[in-house]
Amino acid sequence: MNVIETEIREIVIIEPQVSGDDRGFVYESFNRRLLAQKIGIDADFVQENHSRSARNVLRGLHYQIQRAQGKLVRATAGVVFDVTVDLRRSSSTFGRHVAIRLSAENKRMVWIPPGFAHGFLALSDHAEVVYKLTDYWYPGLERTIAWNDPELAIPWPLAQEPQLSAKDKAGARLKDGEVYA
Repeated sequence: MNVIETEIREIVIIEPQVSGDDRGFVYESFNRRLLAQKIGIDADFVQENHSRSARNVLRGLHYQIQRAQGKLVRATAGVVFDVTVDLRRSSSTFGRHVAIRLSAENKRMVWIPPGFAHGFLALSDHAEVVYKLTDYWYPGLERTIAWNDPELAIPWPLAQEPQLSAKDKAGARLKDGEVYA
């Protein structure tokens, strides 16, 4: 496992060790002991979600204001532009983001600890994202920060307006949204 640090030290990119030949490949997509030893992540994952999106679908930026979730995210098909935003008001990186490309080809994963919003844009004809969660989904606790908030200045690689859910269209600006202490 190769660990890549980001501009926000708590957000970590993980490149698994892939073994492959002309028959295909195999890699460990999750190993709790290695995550604890190499990165210090000893999370109890209680839920795993799998989403499929068509090109230009943008999901996010989502978080739970209470019962905050840590997420281990990877793309299992296609390519996504994955974004994490620090919503911890007491953090020196509050309001800053980390953006990376996750794909079935690069097999990268990203660890997003509690206290961050998360979203992604599908860049391929279809993309599938699988993410493990440290707490369950509580719809009444979920919040959305506007993907296009100028204060965040996220450089989404868009050729046209993205396809959004009603929830994502109604996302709050960072200055108006509920955030963590």
